[in-house]
Amino acid sequence: MRILFDECVPKPLRALLSKHEIRTAQELGWGRLQNGALILRAEQAGFEVFVTSDQNLKYQQNLTRTRLAILVLSTNYWPALREKSAQVETALESIRAGEYVELDL
Repeated sequence: MRILFDECVPKPLRALLSKHEIRTAQELGWGRLQNGALILRAEQAGFEVFVTSDQNLKYQQNLTRTRLAILVLSTNYWPALREKSAQVETALESIRAGEYVELDL
């Protein structure tokens, strides 16, 4: 699965989700893009899932037309994410195209 991490997602989480192809917005030079433009660029580039901890995303963007699955983590605090990485993996395995999922960790 091709996954894009928003700039607010701790990069070390990638190592715990090694089954997936994960890139970060910063690596791709997309760090300055606002969420709407970032989501569009991710779709155009063939990403399947966008992972963020921006819990306001659903209020700031019209997500009804996106094919990109969006997983919103309730925290970006690395120790908590490390401890709950299995829940993140489970959410990634079950998320479907166009779905918006908030994961309470």
